[in-house]
Amino acid sequence: MTVSTNRIAFQGEFGANSDMACRDMFPDMEPLPCATFEDAFNALEQGEADLAMIPIENTIAGRVADIHHLLPESRLHIVGEYFMPIHFQLMALPGVDRSEIRTVHSHVHAVGQCRKVVRANGWKAVVAGDTAGAARLVSESNDRTMAALAPRLAADLYGLTILEENVEDTETNVTRFVVLSREAAYAPRPVADEVVVTTFVFRVRNIPAALYKAMGGFATNGVNMTKLESYQIGGKFFATQFYADIQGHPDEPPVARAMDELAFFSKELRILGVYPAHPFRLAQNGSHDEEAEG
Repeated sequence: MTVSTNRIAFQGEFGANSDMACRDMFPDMEPLPCATFEDAFNALEQGEADLAMIPIENTIAGRVADIHHLLPESRLHIVGEYFMPIHFQLMALPGVDRSEIRTVHSHVHAVGQCRKVVRANGWKAVVAGDTAGAARLVSESNDRTMAALAPRLAADLYGLTILEENVEDTETNVTRFVVLSREAAYAPRPVADEVVVTTFVFRVRNIPAALYKAMGGFATNGVNMTKLESYQIGGKFFATQFYADIQGHPDEPPVARAMDELAFFSKELRILGVYPAHPFRLAQNGSHDEEAEG
């Protein structure tokens, strides 16, 4: 993969969770903030960045719907994944007491993930473009009745004081990010204990039980499918596209056989990426195996 700008694009402002994910996974690259997901995709496609860090799903809020439409249409490729535990800090102007707060500002997903603290205090939740942008807004407002729900980095960047730490509703709040590139860079076929994830989208042929038949190859070949989601495309209820993640490499015989069977029953099939599994995924798989054995 050729690096020309040493920048990685993300949606949001400096201090957002996506910014933190960029800094964690690629500490030597320069994060490039973008106003929208579409802007982040465009920055990568037009060569303003070499990679993009995009959230695709959260354990509480579910999938990031926009990405499932943008990614297949973009022709970009997934080259990695990153799982990040999400923590939100309640922050306000220096010297502000909790009793002064009337409104709490944050991204819609952050508001949804911190409902308990907002409801318990009777605050009004106000949706902002992103978490870090909400922190910047509070910082620039000089309004002592405003607070923000944002990552710790945002408090440091915008000079806010953290009034309460980790106010999310659950400790199991994790966001999965995918790393995008203009060029396909398939991970090599795994050896030993290595695990590779293959992500693809497909549309089944218009025949009875097509989805059941298309999925049968993964079961009969022992391929673990970790995600299967459907969504409508083109504004039509009957035009359904499926997004899937499997553990395995297309060059491995069981996966190759399953993909051949899928292709037979599909009118469209495109692999979005073949990339190493993040350690968090492997740890979760291990804990699930232990539960099953117990």
